[in-house]
Amino acid sequence: MTQQTFPALEPKWHRVSPKYAVSDLIINVVTSFFPLVGVIIVSLTNNGDVPLWLTLGLWALVVFFLVNSLFAFRRVKAIGYILREDDLLFRRGIMFERVVAVPYGRLQLVDITRGPLLRALGLSTLKFVTASAATGVQLPGLTTSDAEALRDRLVELAESRRSGL
Repeated sequence: MTQQTFPALEPKWHRVSPKYAVSDLIINVVTSFFPLVGVIIVSLTNNGDVPLWLTLGLWALVVFFLVNSLFAFRRVKAIGYILREDDLLFRRGIMFERVVAVPYGRLQLVDITRGPLLRALGLSTLKFVTASAATGVQLPGLTTSDAEALRDRLVELAESRRSGL
């Protein structure tokens, strides 16, 4: 049995901006702030009459969010996309990697969103909507100029692929 060889078409994964890790880190730190405030309030009130499970649960939340913050830069490094001939390939995830192929002809809407934090960092999120709810893809952390250029390119590709249907 002969081994099949494939052409050397190794497309390059495009990465999102490393500044997106700062956004991810800020969100995790802010989110861990609320359980920490809860721990402080619980420990200062009721003079020690607080159930141990409540105190331990709040500390567990604080530790969880802080450990999650440590993975912000690695998590962002795992996000990437490839523009292939017939589809866009998107991947994210460290332990549980998700790879989605979105055919250009199935794209119905390509949307750019910018929240206040991403806007302050000069970043955007590109959202793709298809007929299937399961293939909803969000590509966060793109620079605004890259997001606009990619949106325009995807709309152009989607229109050319749909015209053949």
